[in-house]
Amino acid sequence: MAAYDAPFTPVEPVRAYQRVAEQIEERILRGELPPGSRLPAERELVNQFGVGRSTVREALRVLQSTGLVRSRPGDPLGAEVLGVSADNLSQALGRLTRSHISSLGELIQFRMVLEAESNRLAARLRTEDDLKRMAELIDRMRSLSAGPGAGLRAFSEADALFHQAVAEASRNALLGLCARAVHDAVVDIIERKIADASDAAAWRERSIDHHEQVLAAIRAGDAPHAARLARQALYAYYAEHVEPDTRALLNAALEQEQ
Repeated sequence: MAAYDAPFTPVEPVRAYQRVAEQIEERILRGELPPGSRLPAERELVNQFGVGRSTVREALRVLQSTGLVRSRPGDPLGAEVLGVSADNLSQALGRLTRSHISSLGELIQFRMVLEAESNRLAARLRTEDDLKRMAELIDRMRSLSAGPGAGLRAFSEADALFHQAVAEASRNALLGLCARAVHDAVVDIIERKIADASDAAAWRERSIDHHEQVLAAIRAGDAPHAARLARQALYAYYAEHVEPDTRALLNAALEQEQ
């Protein structure tokens, strides 16, 4: 057997602040440190971990950069636990979309799959309160479209909240979190598409009509139709903006088995 000639890369020893951050993060993820709770004060953390003050501060900076805590050096109350939220996920996805790791085509394909399944489950599991919330958001979109000088951001946010309401109606917390995060990652594209449309008012009306169709399918319990509407609309909205070499991803999602 031929020897593997690719060299291994040197490893760095794990620094103490990483171990401190890992322990605190694990407690947060297990729910032992819920959002709104406080970590022990800096001095107490130094004593408990048996490390220096600079190590504790670096660990808290790491946790703050990931959005898990809010920390101020010397705060006698200790760092505030923020926990895992859609904001954390949205920031991570936002970084991915700005990097070479993930293309716009991959992100849109992910959203097509995500929203299709959210619509499908919502059609089966929604409550009357869910339907009421969706209808209220469509009414908001309609009022923003008709009002003078309606902002693109407000219209896009109402759109985002509708899709979040659908995802929450699926009764899957992860779908709800991902729906908000993925929409946030492409909300600028929605605004540019409306702004660049030759008739922005007509584009908004088509968008509202789509949301009404989705609500009707969910209300009727027609899961396959609700899923199909999500895929078709997202393809129509974004296919022209996706890189040609990744457009096949959208075609594959569009043709997904009903």
